[in-house]
Amino acid sequence: MDIAALSMGLSQMKVSQQASISVMKMAMDSAKGQVSDLTQMLEANTKMMEQSVSPHIGGNIDIKL
Repeated sequence: MDIAALSMGLSQMKVSQQASISVMKMAMDSAKGQVSDLTQMLEANTKMMEQSVSPHIGGNIDIKL
């Protein structure tokens, strides 16, 4: 059994695993950003749809003294 080869193999596996974890973290961060942007876009579209269905609601305030 070659101890040096075993040590190098384990070291390479560890580096490979760390690289995979880093890539996964970047993908998760990117997905979080996309979900946030999608949520904001949906909220804006919902607001526009509500105004287009009944544009007269909320445009004026009647005040009597």
